[in-house]
Amino acid sequence: MRVLRSALYMPSSNARALEKAKGLPADAVIFDLEDAVAPEAKAGARDAACAAVQSGAYGRRTLTIRCNGLDTPWGRDDLSAAARARPDAVVLPKVSGRAHLDRVAELTGPDVRLWAMVETPAAVFAAREIAGHPQVDVLVVGTNDLAQSLRAALVPGRAPLVPHLATILLAAREAGAEVLDGVFNDVRDLAGFEAECRQGVELGFDGKTLVHPGQVEVANRVWAPDAAQVEHAQRVIEAFEAAQREGRGVVTVDGRMVENLHVDDARRVLATAEAVAALA
Repeated sequence: MRVLRSALYMPSSNARALEKAKGLPADAVIFDLEDAVAPEAKAGARDAACAAVQSGAYGRRTLTIRCNGLDTPWGRDDLSAAARARPDAVVLPKVSGRAHLDRVAELTGPDVRLWAMVETPAAVFAAREIAGHPQVDVLVVGTNDLAQSLRAALVPGRAPLVPHLATILLAAREAGAEVLDGVFNDVRDLAGFEAECRQGVELGFDGKTLVHPGQVEVANRVWAPDAAQVEHAQRVIEAFEAAQREGRGVVTVDGRMVENLHVDDARRVLATAEAVAALA
């Protein structure tokens, strides 16, 4: 099982940042060619990102490359180079719908996995067709751009965004895709960041995209099952299996009825815990 509690953007034009990422406990690294890279550094950043992906120096982390959009001078070259480098996925900014993804697939070929960024009103309305594209594995919410499009402030709790976050989450779940929450901009406010991570867990996100190495530990901790959750999951599975052996259709754990969906959740908790332990 893959875990994506923390997906850290790293500017591919910064050699020091790429070197530092080798020792960070992020579950995924997004080698960024877009927002974090100046126009004059785009070509060098592309070469550096592809070399990093092929280096074998990043352990078991999921490695992705965020390309520039097709409407920029660099997008087509980014996609072609990334497809040759064979990262775990290519991250696409400002995906607008199925036709956009089909154009990308023509350049990358059918075997390249895609992480589609949902960060515009058009993308929210098209979330189901984006998530259902055969090459899309992950939806990434671009909360900064989405909030700007809505003319909504990024207030604590993100109340203006929550209905749209829920739409994106439902689209991902319907398609069987994973979905990552957007970034938290104030890298000094770890308390605020943790609160937003906890909100992300409650909403149902699989993890969070990050803009600073100092955020990795918090995201990893919040999205990992704790000892109490693992212990409860084990008891749910044991109680349900015992009830099945005895021919009983109903079982309770801690006074609560347990059904198949609760057993599925318990198994997911244990699988996540095992995957986290393997990464460590």
